[in-house]
Amino acid sequence: MKSASKLLGAASAALALAGCADLVTGGPLIRPGEPQGIIRVVNMTGDQLDAVLISACSASTYGLNRLPSGTAIRSGGYYDFTVSAGCWDVAGGTIGIGDGRGRIQVPAGRIFTLRIN
Repeated sequence: MKSASKLLGAASAALALAGCADLVTGGPLIRPGEPQGIIRVVNMTGDQLDAVLISACSASTYGLNRLPSGTAIRSGGYYDFTVSAGCWDVAGGTIGIGDGRGRIQVPAGRIFTLRIN
């Protein structure tokens, strides 16, 4: 009986979270039917950037790491993310060192360059 109620509770929690997954993950980078732009994250630190978190400004968190698995941005390098035009929160960091954050407006058809120092 206990395991059945635990399973039911877990299923209920999963369903509740599914409705607000975009708020947790940061939402999709490209929303269908919207014009697009590019966020260029430039690494100006002396270390590699291990993670870049990007979320819609309306999301409650910075979301998940948007770099492909196994990818880092070397010092002096950059990575381009195609996104829908509009407001985005971005954070880039090096594990154990720190991070830089910013709220940006990405124009349609343009590249917005964000330097992480």
